[in-house]
Amino acid sequence: MNCKRSFLGFIVLSSFSSFCFADFKPVYAKHGMVVSAEDHATRVGVDILERGGNAFDAATAVGFALAVTYPSAGNIGGGGFMIALRGKEEPIFLDFREKAPQAAARDMFLDADGNVIDGLSLRSMLAVGVPGTVDGLLRIQEDYGKLSRREVMEPAIRLAEEGFPVSFSLAGSLQGKKTQELLTRFDSTRTIFYPDDQPLAAGSILLQADLAKTLRLIREKGAQGFYEGETADRFVQFMKKQGGIITQDDLKNYKSIYRTPFIFCYKNYELITPAAPSSGGVTLAQILKLIEPFPLQTMGYHSANAIQKIIEAERLAFADRNYFLGDPDFVHVPDRELISPRYIESRRKRMPKANAGKSDKVNHGSMESPETTHYCVVDQDRNVVAITYTLNGSYGVGAVVEGAGFLLNNEMDDFSAKPGAPNMFGLTGAEANAVAPGKRMLSSMTPTIVLKDGLFAFTIGSPGGATIITTNVQVFLNIAEFGMNIREAIDARRFHHQWLPDMVDYEPFAFSPDTFEKLIRKGYPLKRTNSIGLAEGIQAMKGGLLAGYSDGRGTGSARGY
Repeated sequence: MNCKRSFLGFIVLSSFSSFCFADFKPVYAKHGMVVSAEDHATRVGVDILERGGNAFDAATAVGFALAVTYPSAGNIGGGGFMIALRGKEEPIFLDFREKAPQAAARDMFLDADGNVIDGLSLRSMLAVGVPGTVDGLLRIQEDYGKLSRREVMEPAIRLAEEGFPVSFSLAGSLQGKKTQELLTRFDSTRTIFYPDDQPLAAGSILLQADLAKTLRLIREKGAQGFYEGETADRFVQFMKKQGGIITQDDLKNYKSIYRTPFIFCYKNYELITPAAPSSGGVTLAQILKLIEPFPLQTMGYHSANAIQKIIEAERLAFADRNYFLGDPDFVHVPDRELISPRYIESRRKRMPKANAGKSDKVNHGSMESPETTHYCVVDQDRNVVAITYTLNGSYGVGAVVEGAGFLLNNEMDDFSAKPGAPNMFGLTGAEANAVAPGKRMLSSMTPTIVLKDGLFAFTIGSPGGATIITTNVQVFLNIAEFGMNIREAIDARRFHHQWLPDMVDYEPFAFSPDTFEKLIRKGYPLKRTNSIGLAEGIQAMKGGLLAGYSDGRGTGSARGY
């Protein structure tokens, strides 16, 4: 690393920008801060901090609480990644991503003619990967927490057993046509979310007795309470009944893994991100490295020229992502080579200076919500935890395990079912991410911690499939280049490009009419979309204060004390 490394304290960033409203303030706190996509879970985390727990205790408690209160993405039937700072120690990266079961096969989603069978990797039980969330959350707390497992799990058990009022957001989600089609396919799911064949109404109480029972088994027995015994038996029985292939051995043999985080510099900032099997760190790094020499501030915020540089960097980085990246336990991942100065310079030469580039003319270089949820915690000792975890699609495969109460993921779709065929997020993969027994599927999840001049500056993350990476790029640049505070940076309108399909998605008001016309004249295909990403963040402020914010695009919350 060329940038200065130190984990001794916090750095203060500017609270204002010259072009955003100065009264767009985040939530401030002195001692600790929790930001998540659902307020009950945020409150659980703050309560744990106030009771003497640290950021790792709170992160585990929030993760289990979201499994109860945020069923579209919070989970114990999925997986994810944690990036953390602990005092003066080196950064921590825990990989608790799902794995392919041992009976998985490279061509398991193809027909006899070698074509992808529509829906098989998304809606069938073959779509389910071996879950990692429970092992990951427990390991985080056991290795770094201060409280007991009973203390950090009790809030989630109480929420499941005693229930909580259904929010307008959750009620609206359950009323959606696609959600109803997905969740009413299984009796075990329908009885929870559609009692009397009607979606739960806002204000009604959601009770989840089976989920409470499963959580109690985890509380009493740890990981064995999920991966072995009664819960595992119910899981495997449900798999067999519905045509799945996960076995007792798949569950018993699952283990989360500590890996070396992917750390890189942008000017005087240092970004700590997950390494493979997340594609987020290296792709984020490539985008930022490609645009680093350009004077974005001089070009102007969301000017056509600045936007063009970012789009073209995204095009090149995603082309490389989709070809080179996969599970490092199975394939060589050339992450450092992909951001080497020589390679970055060779790719930067491919960035057009006038008109739009074309993805069909761009390939990988030569060398040799979408439902996910993100949350973050900072405690009074300034430990920092950033976690992104997921079921993949909203509500995963849509199936609740009978008698166990938890939803299952459809993460097998994140593999390349067939090299060159897009997944649900339109990402086109290659051989490096092909299905193999025991392999972790490639992910875009990118929990990120940022240092400035060696001191903690802010932490960010988002759900959204491929848009996770581009959301992080823009939130980071909004702070680092344009001086926004965490709320301004997150609420600012966003755009997205991922190589294929060759389309620039943009949110309403992301481009001024003048910028829009300039991009059209340059040849960029533009498609308006309602929302991109759902970011959460915590930022260091003057006087030792913390500033937290949960994206205004959602209904989450930031709370501190």
